[in-house]
Amino acid sequence: MTGGRPRRVAVIGPHILDVLGRPVENIPAGQGSVRLQEIRATAAGTAAGTAVDLAKLGASVTAFGAIGTDLLGDILVAALAGHHVETSGLVRKAGAQTSATILPIRPNGERPALHVPGATRLLQLADVDLAALGDADAVMLGGPDALAGLSGADLAAVVAAAKDAGALVAMDVLHPGSDRDLGRISRALADADWFWPNGDQLRALTGRADLEQAVGDVLALGTGGVAVTLGAEGCLVTTSNGRLVHIPAIEVAVVDTTGCGDGFDAGMLTGLMLGCDPVDAAWLGTACGALVATGLGSDAGIHDLDQVLDVVRAVAGDVADRIAARRTATGKGARVA
Repeated sequence: MTGGRPRRVAVIGPHILDVLGRPVENIPAGQGSVRLQEIRATAAGTAAGTAVDLAKLGASVTAFGAIGTDLLGDILVAALAGHHVETSGLVRKAGAQTSATILPIRPNGERPALHVPGATRLLQLADVDLAALGDADAVMLGGPDALAGLSGADLAAVVAAAKDAGALVAMDVLHPGSDRDLGRISRALADADWFWPNGDQLRALTGRADLEQAVGDVLALGTGGVAVTLGAEGCLVTTSNGRLVHIPAIEVAVVDTTGCGDGFDAGMLTGLMLGCDPVDAAWLGTACGALVATGLGSDAGIHDLDQVLDVVRAVAGDVADRIAARRTATGKGARVA
């Protein structure tokens, strides 16, 4: 963010409509029913969920992805627009269902999922306006492993276009992970600035049980840095010299863990765009992930950057002060959401 304008981010990847209910202790037999406390529909996925959180943190966000021509797509677009996310980059795929998930949330916050992959798999390189990436300060390529319509070369072309335009490029994944997934996204990862999987995904992608070795495998591809989210154990993040630093989790009352990784991505990307060092940016991401867990759905918990800084300040005051100083130095920018 410069000159007081909002940071501009292009978010590319899965756009999923989540329908969540809580608390679900069991699925009744036959045609029985259970009364719940809450049911919500939210924009989710490693692109849409991250886009919403970025908008809450003050960024100007444009979404790129594929959705259907159905009512689910209409609801998803409305959910994004409600957070002031620009949806002109979404393409409608006739005859395809919008990607959607039903999530019965257990009392402890766990979230079994019933998922239809849908239109996400149909996004093609021609659907993405690469020229528009030139206006972005950062590009988030969320869930490239789920974008079956883009080849490894296509994914690399998206990252190259963003880098050529001077954008910071970060990547995350959606699926549990496999060596085949890593092979497909490796060319894009080689040119990316950051990769932000969770620990289980990184182990599955690399075949390594040891996370430090798994991180080393990714860095060897050429990726600038890696942050690994670890749920209740916080995260690991590489410094500028490749050293791994552990950031502890921030304790909160957990309602639902859906979208915590998306919150981390949005927070860390915001910190990096402010010019924070990777460790401070990861603190911001950790706080965002913790806040998302306090409510139902990917869009829960986070209100704005001031709130997130207060959460960081409560556990790491020096970090919050440094982030706040970077924010002041770059200008707060206009509120987006």
